[in-house]
Amino acid sequence: MLYYARTEALRMLRNRRYIIFVVLFPVVFYLINANIYGNQTAEDGVRVAVYLMVSMAAYGALSASMMSSAVPWAQERQTGWLRQLQITPLPGWAIIVTKLGAAMLLVLPSLVLVFAVAVLQQGVTLPVSRWVPLLLALWLGTIPFIALGLAIGSLLAPDAAQPVAMICMFALALLGGLWFPVQVMGGTIRAIAELTPSYRYADLGWNIVAGNGLPLTDVLVVAGWAVVLGAAATFAYRRATVRA
Repeated sequence: MLYYARTEALRMLRNRRYIIFVVLFPVVFYLINANIYGNQTAEDGVRVAVYLMVSMAAYGALSASMMSSAVPWAQERQTGWLRQLQITPLPGWAIIVTKLGAAMLLVLPSLVLVFAVAVLQQGVTLPVSRWVPLLLALWLGTIPFIALGLAIGSLLAPDAAQPVAMICMFALALLGGLWFPVQVMGGTIRAIAELTPSYRYADLGWNIVAGNGLPLTDVLVVAGWAVVLGAAATFAYRRATVRA
């Protein structure tokens, strides 16, 4: 099981799409926006550079979740690798948990790199009492997105899973306010955006850096999406297993 997890992680680190969308894009986007707006101060007194750090770290983590689950999972089904795993002593739950663990491991570079750039280039400083819960919240909060990726990978072929995963990834980033604030959206779109897991996920980070702690509503919405999408991923995996 540990060897399988290590193999999954190394394979994704060699993936150019992972490097571009998960590692480079969030950092470049952060540097551009932080150097333009970073020194401004929000109404609550927090520098914009800090909120941008959370937004881009959340985007990178969301991207890592989708990129490391949907397409690789679909490819494994198509090549027969999933079928090979199913005839090994590994139980079905271990395969899913390993895939989830490998995807979560690949979320960490996107988070840590954006944080490091924010500290070194923008001079962002936070007390340890905020850094630790921020990292944990943005790391554990990716579970719904990984589950969504696994569901997509279980239902679609690789050539269809990739565009669908990317559309979902960009739509979630857009509606989640990761590229620009939801406050600039229209009333109906904003109401929809506030129900998405990506908005509530990022809002966890925004509240932590502002010193507001973890809003219960955000926690419940993210947890609820994790349950719903986790159930969808389980159903899709079982369906794929039957077809295999």
